[in-house]
Amino acid sequence: MLNTEVSSFLDEVNHPLRVEIEVLRECILSACDGLSEIVKWNGPNYVFDHEDRITMRIFPPKQLQLVFHCGAKVKEQPKDKLIKDDTGILVWKSNDRAVASFKNMQDIQSQLPNIAAIVAAWVSVKC
Repeated sequence: MLNTEVSSFLDEVNHPLRVEIEVLRECILSACDGLSEIVKWNGPNYVFDHEDRITMRIFPPKQLQLVFHCGAKVKEQPKDKLIKDDTGILVWKSNDRAVASFKNMQDIQSQLPNIAAIVAAWVSVKC
């Protein structure tokens, strides 16, 4: 369910990719039961089991990024990447942190099923 506080925050930001942000918000929240949405780190952030797991970077406003992570606290690195990504949309920063970038609606629409699958897989693993 979309959080009205996040919607209000986005209304104030007046982002040029607002429609794209809304599509990503819906996709993320529908991909997994138990995700909640808040504003954190100056953008929409998704929490699962009381832990930050996905953050949408909306600045600078030339693209959108989904940052898949295990929260802000430094943890011991897993030996392997947390999930398998056959789609190629994730750029791995470490074994427990990956980023997917989107420049426009076409980028997002073409990857919606993959985004949903990645979200579901990401929150299903323990950090």
